[in-house]
Amino acid sequence: MTQEGRRKGRDESEEERADRMWGELIQEVRVAQTGVQILFGFLLTVVFQPKYGRLALPDQTIYIVTVVLGACATGALIGPVSLHRLVSGRRVKPQAVRLASRMTFVGLVLLLATMTSSLLLILRVATHDGYVPYLVTGVVAWYLVCWYGLPLWARRRHTSRSDD
Repeated sequence: MTQEGRRKGRDESEEERADRMWGELIQEVRVAQTGVQILFGFLLTVVFQPKYGRLALPDQTIYIVTVVLGACATGALIGPVSLHRLVSGRRVKPQAVRLASRMTFVGLVLLLATMTSSLLLILRVATHDGYVPYLVTGVVAWYLVCWYGLPLWARRRHTSRSDD
């Protein structure tokens, strides 16, 4: 196939494209949703553990921030499902796909923040050592590379201006 043939894309209407993109988006959301819900569920149990009362105030603050971030991430990643249910059959699928995509992106950013603060709390409690911020920074850098850096690099490398 020639370079030009590869760059043309699919021959689909706006509605067909929205249907395809909706299916792809929901598959992506399922993966992230499962992870954030499991993480959030575990976070909710921490406060009921005896050791929670012995945590230093900064660690309790990190925990509270982590739970709030987890709740927000959960909301943003479940939001596309509610959106679909409420607008289904109203002939607004292209607009719904764009909004759901934005909600998913926000949910992933909030999930990144939740995982960052969870890791910070766990490592602070587990090690009480000064290298914790460096470990957390390294893991967050890895997340940023995997979740945003490589996808943006691939998008830039493998698309042309006419594809946008």
